[in-house]
Amino acid sequence: MNLILLQPDDAWISADQVRLVGRRADHIRQQLKAVLGQTVRVGLMGGPQGTAEITALDADAVVLSVALDQPPAPRHRFDVVLALPRPKMLRRIFRTAAEFGVGQLHLINSARVEKSFWQTPLLKPAKVAEALQAGMERARDTIAPQVHLHQRFRPFVEDELSALCAGRPCWITDQGAPLALASAPAGHAVVMVGPEGGFVPFEIELACAVVAQRVHLGERTLSVDTAFTATLALGA
Repeated sequence: MNLILLQPDDAWISADQVRLVGRRADHIRQQLKAVLGQTVRVGLMGGPQGTAEITALDADAVVLSVALDQPPAPRHRFDVVLALPRPKMLRRIFRTAAEFGVGQLHLINSARVEKSFWQTPLLKPAKVAEALQAGMERARDTIAPQVHLHQRFRPFVEDELSALCAGRPCWITDQGAPLALASAPAGHAVVMVGPEGGFVPFEIELACAVVAQRVHLGERTLSVDTAFTATLALGA
């Protein structure tokens, strides 16, 4: 935890003092081995960052005097449309999205996505928020990626993709594409990343007929979580 992430509904004693108990207080005591008067890095969920001085510390709670005087970290230049991965990858995907500062993450259906994947409890809002927070704390960020679920591929592409791109380039990953994402023009864009085995030809053709252009991530076949991370690394 490289950032103590404060919540608006925490136990605020005043506008600039907050009392923490539980996991975050334990981290300050046990991992940071903090003492009275020590300064720690903090941020307000959805808002600015800064530092806080420890003004009270005991076995039950930690009281911080907070100064939030720094803006949130900038957003990644890519918004990502990702075919829903296997549930065992989801927590890692959410954490990675938060670590890279992705603004918008759209999870979509695809021909190679098993219907059962949509039933995983890891898509429940509380579980998503928990995974995102872990990435934010690690990367020192206060703005959570916005996660959207789309269970029908064709309506999403035909009815929503153009508006989502909003004039930005839209790249769809396809191993046989003539252009590498690494060579694509710089700037903000939307990138579509497929499931294990990639998007099927119909899906690529439909997306390209609407707005997308094909790109590849290299010659190697990548797992979904590796392709997701590689995409974000190329846009960093």
